[in-house]
Amino acid sequence: MDRLNYINSGNAAYINSLYESYKQDPESVDFGWQKFFEGFDFGRENPAPAATAGGETPEHFLKEINVLNMIDGYRTRGHLFTKTNPVRERRKYFPGKELETFGLSEADMDAVFNSGVEVGLGAATLRDIRQLLEETYCQSIGAEYRYIRNPIKLKWFEDRMESRRNTPSFSVDEKKLMLDKLNEAVVFESFLGTKFLGQKRFSLEGAEALIPALDSVIQKGSEFGIQEFIIGMAHRGRLNVLTNIMEKPYKEVFSEFEGKNYDVEAGIGGDVKYHLGYSTDVVTKGGKKVHLSLCPNPSHLEAVDPVVEGLTRSKIDFKYGGDESKIAPILIHGDASVAGQGIVYEVLQMEKLDGYRTGGTIHMVINNQIGFTTNFKDARSSTYCTDVAKTVLSPVFHVNGDDVEALAYVVNLAMEYRQVFHEDVFIDILCYRRYGHNEADEPKFTQPLLYKAIEAHPNPLEIYKQKLQAEGSIDANLATEMEKKFRAELQTRLDESKAEEKFTETVHMFEGAWQGMHLATTKEFFTPVETAVPEEELLDIGKKITVLPEGKQFFKKIEKLFEERSKMVTTTHVFDWAMGELLAYGTLLKNGHPVRLSGEDVKRGTFSHRHAVLTLADSEDEYVPLDTIDTPAKFSIYNSLLSEYGVLGFEYGYALANPNALTIWEAQFGDFFNGAQIIVDQYIASAETKWQRGNGLVMLLPHGYEGQGPEHSSARVERFMELCAESNIQVANCTTPANFFHLLRRQMLRDFRKPLIVFTPKSLLRSPKCVSKLEDFTKGKFQEMIDDQYADPKKVKRVLMCTGKIYYDLLEKQQADKRKDVAIVRIEQLYPTPTTQIKKMMANYAKADEFFWVQEEPENMGAWPYICRKFYSHMTVNLGIISRPEGSSTATGFSKQHAAQQLHIVAKAFETPAGKKVKAVVKETTEKMANVGAD
Repeated sequence: MDRLNYINSGNAAYINSLYESYKQDPESVDFGWQKFFEGFDFGRENPAPAATAGGETPEHFLKEINVLNMIDGYRTRGHLFTKTNPVRERRKYFPGKELETFGLSEADMDAVFNSGVEVGLGAATLRDIRQLLEETYCQSIGAEYRYIRNPIKLKWFEDRMESRRNTPSFSVDEKKLMLDKLNEAVVFESFLGTKFLGQKRFSLEGAEALIPALDSVIQKGSEFGIQEFIIGMAHRGRLNVLTNIMEKPYKEVFSEFEGKNYDVEAGIGGDVKYHLGYSTDVVTKGGKKVHLSLCPNPSHLEAVDPVVEGLTRSKIDFKYGGDESKIAPILIHGDASVAGQGIVYEVLQMEKLDGYRTGGTIHMVINNQIGFTTNFKDARSSTYCTDVAKTVLSPVFHVNGDDVEALAYVVNLAMEYRQVFHEDVFIDILCYRRYGHNEADEPKFTQPLLYKAIEAHPNPLEIYKQKLQAEGSIDANLATEMEKKFRAELQTRLDESKAEEKFTETVHMFEGAWQGMHLATTKEFFTPVETAVPEEELLDIGKKITVLPEGKQFFKKIEKLFEERSKMVTTTHVFDWAMGELLAYGTLLKNGHPVRLSGEDVKRGTFSHRHAVLTLADSEDEYVPLDTIDTPAKFSIYNSLLSEYGVLGFEYGYALANPNALTIWEAQFGDFFNGAQIIVDQYIASAETKWQRGNGLVMLLPHGYEGQGPEHSSARVERFMELCAESNIQVANCTTPANFFHLLRRQMLRDFRKPLIVFTPKSLLRSPKCVSKLEDFTKGKFQEMIDDQYADPKKVKRVLMCTGKIYYDLLEKQQADKRKDVAIVRIEQLYPTPTTQIKKMMANYAKADEFFWVQEEPENMGAWPYICRKFYSHMTVNLGIISRPEGSSTATGFSKQHAAQQLHIVAKAFETPAGKKVKAVVKETTEKMANVGAD
């Protein structure tokens, strides 16, 4: 082991000076020296009979320091020399733990050292001190915790681990319970393997100790007052967890293997069985009721992590009144994914943040020592797969997966630490994967030596049975009877499943917080919702959120801004985008709906438009205008860490737990949701059809072409549109503050929930044209389509359909040229598409012979690919396109080229030569625009 920076024999004078300082004031020296000198004084006053000749000579005094070095060395690096790998030899580390490493030798083994005080032995022989350290730090449990910077936490661990020597001490009844759960885990996998040959199940074989470990977490957690656990895990071992922890009926799982859970009339796509979630109530051995939820998860491995955390936080806020000790998240990782997936780091960085903390997560790693086929040496650069935990100073325990008692002991210790300090703990379960990545895979292709060892290795149940029999805790008949009885029960359940013609799984979608909600029909999407607010109520809220309190000093620009907002309420009765948004939040709060908004810089807003939180000019104190509204509902707004994937997943989970709260994630720029595409694809767009889980999350994505380059223009409208099907999501691009106001209110006032994606403005935030009058809020409703109010239907020859910001460019041209023959129609809700309204609009323009879709985005992007397909399927007219030409990049980075392209789009929309057919116009447009700015 490394020699620590203690004083060597050449600095005896310095040691003496430390001792003198200690005698004057013990607090004047470091904690370690305090403990050493305490033992030194004790030894002087109570000399041990086995003291070595020479007693307290300077040489012996300096060896005391060497013993302290050894104690610290074991605590710091003992985990490198443990017996934690069940099927491989551990790598060698130098220097090791030999006595010579610390300046000691065999001749010192029976010498008495006062340094034993440091480990709770008092004056003790080196032999006894070393034995305690070996048993504590170098057996089936390796502990990494010395990088924690809080001495209270360090002492907490050392007191518990060293006093028990990290050696489990369970009663016979507790051991029998562990044996029973381990029996269930092993026999269940064996049964599936024999009854469903060749079918994928991603078995837990090799890591079956996870089941008694999880059971122990639940039992111990309930003793500490935990009433609910939220669990997230990937596919390996999920079926075992579902049945033997979540208590999902075995018959249901067998029916899924038989394919009997498919219902042609259900109208859902479903998912493979090892991705499914489940919720249940279990009763612990102590008689306590605990609610368990296992979140569904796609094959994107760690994608479920932020969802679990968000769901947990939501329940902390709304179900447990902010009490983190009543609920805990458990994340079960794989060794390759915990080291390789960046989402793990993003989630860890949320641990202590006000907007995202959940009171500590229990992380359990099923360490198979291999990825799909990738050896661990090729899967990471770090020593351990769990080294990411050190970034947030989380303790890590490495445990031999064959030692079920050691694992149960560690999870109990971790559970206690979580409840005391409300921080994350990692448990690295060193195990193996009995078969390949799936049961049909041949692992010997890539790991022949490892799998030769695994084939010869007994399973954890056999190992534990032999241990218990050897110590006399059970007789051989008990284990045999356990296995026989459980296998018979499984066979009975399999026979029952085969006897059923069809199996219909119970769906828990509309229970608990979702009571009263339902799946929406397509027709319900267009059923008008009363979202208008009485004028008196709206203005009252407006006054409260625009008047700054006296006695507080604000930045001058803020004072001016709020004066302008106050005039909107008291004088002009014309509201901009920011006021429309804040009024929506205020009225929903008044209705009793909590509002949560998070994202990068959302308090002020990326474009300095929102100012929902004001920082005082003379301090860092904050003032939240929306908090002045008299309502029990809470407004929560958090500037997030610089993460999209993690934070969007968190907010999705948050909305999953409470449909009565408006939950919003805003991207700094719409483009940045790219980093969270997995959450969009796997959860937001498809969770309802796969897992029958609804969600009302709102995504605000700033979108619009203002010449700011490829990464600050497009929120990738086309990507969302290609995901639209089966009324799964809502996609909107509002052009007025009032319509945005009604859209947000509609989201909460319906009795169903669907994710809502809103492409929000940037430059329009301060446009004098992008405003709404008071009556638009007090008398209107959300409009999926807004027809032209200026054009004369009897004169219109051409209809331009568009969405979002480009409307104002087209409007300016229409008004400047006084074009009554060109109508501009805004599609405010892109999906579900208001096709009925569009057909009525087209019929209204009976003399129009040209219909165009106009967009800022390149032709292969934006809404056009979807709109084109929709018109082809549902409309009888030809629809042309006016846009930028096809491109590999979303937008140009040259401002001059952007301006030229934008002018060309607008000009083309109004300057079509008479008599040209639509297709010719489209062709000419495309050819000319391809050359715009090229020279």
